[in-house]
Amino acid sequence: MSETHTDLLIVGAGPAGMAAAVTARRHGLNVRVVDDQPAPGGQIWRGIETVAATPRLARLGEAYRAGAPSAAAFRESGAIYEPGTQLWQIEPGIRAFVTRDGRASSVTADALILATGAQERPVPFPGWTLPGVLTVGAAQILLKTSDAIPDKPVWIAGCGPLTLLYMTQLLAAGGRIAGFLDTTPRGRLGASLRHLVQGLPQWRDLAKGLSWDIKLRRAGFPIVRHVTEIMAEGENRMERLRYRTVDGVNSEAPAEVLLVHEGVVPNIHAPLSLGCKVNWQPAQQCYVPALDAWGETSQPQIFVAGDGAGIGGAQAAELHGRIAAVRVAAQLGRIAEGQAEALAAGEHRLLKRALSLRPFLDAYYAPRPQVFAPSDETIVCRCEEVTAGELRARAVNGRPGPNQLKAFTRAGMGPCQGRQCGYTVAHIAAAVQNRNVEEVGFYRIRPPLKPVTLGELASLDEPEQAA
Repeated sequence: MSETHTDLLIVGAGPAGMAAAVTARRHGLNVRVVDDQPAPGGQIWRGIETVAATPRLARLGEAYRAGAPSAAAFRESGAIYEPGTQLWQIEPGIRAFVTRDGRASSVTADALILATGAQERPVPFPGWTLPGVLTVGAAQILLKTSDAIPDKPVWIAGCGPLTLLYMTQLLAAGGRIAGFLDTTPRGRLGASLRHLVQGLPQWRDLAKGLSWDIKLRRAGFPIVRHVTEIMAEGENRMERLRYRTVDGVNSEAPAEVLLVHEGVVPNIHAPLSLGCKVNWQPAQQCYVPALDAWGETSQPQIFVAGDGAGIGGAQAAELHGRIAAVRVAAQLGRIAEGQAEALAAGEHRLLKRALSLRPFLDAYYAPRPQVFAPSDETIVCRCEEVTAGELRARAVNGRPGPNQLKAFTRAGMGPCQGRQCGYTVAHIAAAVQNRNVEEVGFYRIRPPLKPVTLGELASLDEPEQAA
């Protein structure tokens, strides 16, 4: 079996992972970075090295362009980089099992930084599994990596900065929008204004968001505010879109493509699998890892950096990565504790500034209740085709939690391991049982974290071939 050792193992090559690698290498650590993507950049800077040399770069925006120097610094850092590598298990003592090119291997490390980022919040609604229904994030990936632009006008439903950004990018690329169903509930602006003063240090981000909104208003497509319910219909693929507003107005329109987005949440599967403590975040109705000021979890020498530690964006993610790497360097004796404190002091000040707008955004774009209360006929677990009605029927008797519901219905047993249904299952159980979601809890995460074949497992026992 192939097994290597490194001072620091970093999982993920997005803004946090790259910044952590550069910082750790600067302090003399041996660093190995594994990432399931084919190139560095993560989701926010996906394909940046390729796109940087094309006209696409200008229309994807300044925030995307900022990834080019970060990727270049990462390439030059001397860190061992393994793209196209899938992490599927981490054992206590920091022994990670990965698969690359159909062969499995293991890596041991003195410290681990999980920079696995965030995922789009699952939004189950009638018809969400039909061909033609995608997330905004998936559409943006296609735009970034292959300049894929829908040949017909698309409908977009949801809320959040990513929705606005993608629409401006799509229009700049020559795409067309049939209409935007804004699901932001009525009254949210007033409720979030108390956080605005705190966010003024990031006024440029506010101005950018306002400029997106103005640009979209001037584009001329319909914008429907305060949408509470959406439904995709069709035979074998999407053909019609139905929606309802808070005022009770029902409408429908022909539609072949619907893009949805209701915010992003931290990817917590790896920390949970390691027994790291997590805290419930009421504002965004999700769990976040419990971390100290350095990003270290409840498990020693295991850190979480970037959006996996709490949604903050690329700038905050890079700062998280650098702070965690400095702490690792101190723990492993490369720098003194006092030096680490001094190096991190400035990064902490910048991080506080970078996150100053989050309370406003979290309040304004808090998930609407309907996201977690799909109708009985709606499929909640796509992998195993379990409906909300099945889950409610099982949740009534005995107050079962997500793990019991998983055993009863198979919800969460598919290839995604509950990433697409976990929060919905927890909310359904909580509503039926009249409990708080935090009390109900989340799935117990077990390996493998991602699908692994028998052939890949068998390769662990094969002798390593000589170079």
